[in-house]
Amino acid sequence: MRSHPPLWIVPLLLLLAGCALDKPPEVVTETVAEALPPETAVPEKWTAPVDSGKVDDGWVASFGDDKLTALVKEAVANNLQLQAAAAGVDAATARTRQARSALKPAVGLGGSSARAGGDDSPLPDRTTSGASLEVSWEVDVWGRVRAGVEAAEESLRATVADFEFARQSLAAGTSRAWFMAVQAYQQRELAREGVELFRKVLELVEIKERIGKAAPQDVHLARADLASSQEALQKIENSYEQALRGLEVLLGRYPSGDLETTKELSAVPPPIPAGLPSEILERRPDLIAAERRLAAAFYLTQQAEAAKLPRFNLTGSVGTIDSALTDIINPGSPMWDIGAGIYAPLYQGGALQAGVEVAEANQRAALAAFGAAALNAFQEVENALANEKRLAEREKYLNTVVDENAEALRIIKAQYDVGRVELLNLLQVQARMLAARSQLIAIRGTRLDQRITLHLALGGSFEKDAE
Repeated sequence: MRSHPPLWIVPLLLLLAGCALDKPPEVVTETVAEALPPETAVPEKWTAPVDSGKVDDGWVASFGDDKLTALVKEAVANNLQLQAAAAGVDAATARTRQARSALKPAVGLGGSSARAGGDDSPLPDRTTSGASLEVSWEVDVWGRVRAGVEAAEESLRATVADFEFARQSLAAGTSRAWFMAVQAYQQRELAREGVELFRKVLELVEIKERIGKAAPQDVHLARADLASSQEALQKIENSYEQALRGLEVLLGRYPSGDLETTKELSAVPPPIPAGLPSEILERRPDLIAAERRLAAAFYLTQQAEAAKLPRFNLTGSVGTIDSALTDIINPGSPMWDIGAGIYAPLYQGGALQAGVEVAEANQRAALAAFGAAALNAFQEVENALANEKRLAEREKYLNTVVDENAEALRIIKAQYDVGRVELLNLLQVQARMLAARSQLIAIRGTRLDQRITLHLALGGSFEKDAE
């Protein structure tokens, strides 16, 4: 069996298959301008007065804590949620290969065997068998298949960016958990110091009560304050253990609470350059992912539009057929076939137009999601930059509070020893001193946490050697 379509059809279809696709905007600032309301303009510089120089990578090392650097490396290697995200990248890569395969011819091998005959037939039973190599290819005249491929590739880029953001978030989360554990350790040591302080006060009061220089109620007050400090210590012990277990889970370890921390929090590094608002659009992986999803939605809309147009297919096959009759005439008769087909959708109950409307709606949603992500990123940076200065000022004031309370405690303790003030006055100053020191530890931890937030908001890499 032979089929002979006009020879000019094949080169014509191949020529039409080269029609170019529309492309989404390549300049990210143009996309942002389209995504944001007309009255919303992105400023050239941050509102906060900061250095707009180049943002440096490798922020984990900037804290000068070798153990933190090692823990972040361990988390990136062993964290199970990150491994799940990596598997998502592998799946997206495979889906992209699947989409690309539609651009290539499909080749298959076919075979058949049949036997025919009958009791009343004068002819003997006949056996027929054959084998063929079959090829089919959809000529992508309108770019429907190519649009699907582009959408899959953009989705892959978005998934890769999501994975990179997950890595950065893991580095930030590990750093935060580490500083939280160190802060909890310092708070625990301060609480232990408070317990010992109130125990010594109780011993002193009991001695004074026995020699008649302290009232009985002073003993009860001292005992109450000692019990309160012991209860506070138990609460902080629990917080410290939970901080360690949370960090161990991030590292992929069993949450045994056995991780050892350092005794001191890292000093907050000097102020860092924050770059320009427009730069984070190309530096933050989460924004890159949102932009790539918008591009994928753009191509899916083209694919839905092209699905309404006719489809062209080229087919061909070559093989042999054997039967009792052909064995006599021409053993192993060769057979070939080549053809071209067209399919034009006429009526599908509005399904194709509905598909276009769905794709257009998804594209509008992706555009709005990108704009929302950009505004959220700008907000995170502006808040982090503003908090940097205010937290530094708060730490300065708290240092003054601690120093002044320490001096007041020294004076009132000397006065109590000679009987010039009541025990209640001493206990109040001691409580204020411990609270001030606790607040100072907390503000230092908050400053470190805020610096991590700023690095994550600005984008870039936490690794030194990232290029």
